[in-house]
Order: sequence, then structure tokens, then C-alpha cells
Amino acid sequence: MSLASEELRYVYAVCRPLDAPLAADLTGVGGVPPRQLAHEGLIAVVGPVPEREFAEEPLRRHLEDLDWLADTARAHQRVIAALTSVTCPLPLRLATVFRDDSGVRTMLQEGADRFRRVLERIDGCVEWGVKVHLESEDPSRERSAGTSAPAPDKPRTGRDYLRQRRSRQTAQEEGRQRAEAFAQGLHEKLARRADDARLHAPQNSALSKAPGQNILNAAYLVPRAHSEEFVELVDETKDEERESSGLRVELTGPWAAYSFTTDDPTADEPAAGGTERSR
Repeated sequence: MSLASEELRYVYAVCRPLDAPLAADLTGVGGVPPRQLAHEGLIAVVGPVPEREFAEEPLRRHLEDLDWLADTARAHQRVIAALTSVTCPLPLRLATVFRDDSGVRTMLQEGADRFRRVLERIDGCVEWGVKVHLESEDPSRERSAGTSAPAPDKPRTGRDYLRQRRSRQTAQEEGRQRAEAFAQGLHEKLARRADDARLHAPQNSALSKAPGQNILNAAYLVPRAHSEEFVELVDETKDEERESSGLRVELTGPWAAYSFTTDDPTADEPAAGGTERSR
């Protein structure tokens, strides 16, 4: 079997022809530099990957290997970040693989209308992510942070215990309602300054390792030229209720427009969230 038949084509993104070259030392999955494959005005950024790792069966096993997955995701993101510095790419899902260049061209041909529509929508823009977390109201955390809040009296009777429990539950519910109102107001304010916005499902803190309860998990499509103003708006808003109600506002980006590569505004999966079967 020839070497060519042992290599598949890993596709990172689709974009328009680049106005500037990528860095000469840029490498992707497997430490191999990506290349451009042109087809009817579209560019697929691709790289060779070994069939023994990226064919359907071995790929399924590898995706359960967290170390392998993390290495591949970092290499994938490295290429996407480099593309984002020179254009507005449409990122494809992690481990999108085709049999050969012909399969990639077929993908470009079949998806041409959607690719051009999305590329037009995201042209000149980047994605910013904003999360709002409601910090834990654990009294021990407050005391360790140096606050002077007195410890609650130890209940003397069952009735006292129930009264204190209801009081804590009421306070927690009121805190959550304030947090949700703050997050909703923040989202509406930021969405007015963005070309588009997406609300994702709240993150599970046990999986994300982020402290507190995730109240808002949103992405905003912002013109590059207005990104500085968008960041300043988030920074101004962070202090409004953070200290008084235990809120934490987190800003990430700028990213490629992962959340805006689908025509379905209710879709919750970014474009780099899954795999494609080899073709």
C-alpha cells in the first residue's frame, strides 16, 4: 500500500481566499503544517493524518483517550487561531476527516451555498464569550474571605432549625432571582452591541471546574472594529452587582465564530464539538 493511501485529510476550516499568508512555522495535528485546498472560490484548510489513527474505528477509540483528545484539540485550535488572525474562518468540527482531496472538494461543492452564507454573516467579526456565575453562599467561604458576617445562632429547638432553614432557602432563592435578572439585563445590553448572539446551556460546574453556579453562558458576534468597545462594556458591567450579590462575570475571546457557523440560531453545539466520519 502506498504512503498516500495511508493518509487521510483532516479539515480544520473553510474560508475565503486568504489576503495574508499563514505563519511559516505553523503546525497542526501531528505536527504537520496545514495547506490550502481551493475549490470554486472557497478554501479548505487541510492537513494529512494517518489512517491508523483517524479511520472510523481507531478514531472512536482515540476520542475516549483524554490525553490524545486534548493534544488533538490544542493542535486544531492552534490552526484556527492562526486563521482568525488573518481572516474570518468557518471552523469545522474536531476530527473532521475525509478520504482524500476529492472528498474535501465534494464537501465544499455540496456545502457551497451554506458556507458562503455563513462566511458572509461572520465576515469581519470575532466571537466573544460571556459567562455569569453565582458564587456559593457558604458562610465559611464568607468568613475565610475576611467578611464580618456573624455566624448564625445554633438552633435550640426543631422549630428554630426549620425557621433557619426556611430563611436560608428564601435568601438563596432571592439571590438566584437577582442573579438571573442581572444576567438577563447584561445579555440584552451586550446583544444590542453585537451583530448576533447565542445563548448556550449553562455549564455544569462539576465538569467545567468553575466555582459557583453558571447563570449565563452566551456568545456574541462582534465586529473586530467594535471589539474594544464591547470589552469595555463588559468591564463596566462587572462591578454593578458582583460585590453585593456574589456574582462573577467572565469574558473570553476573541475567538473564531464557533457559535455562529450554523443557520439554526437555537443550535447549542459549536462547530468544533464533534466528529465527521471518513469519506
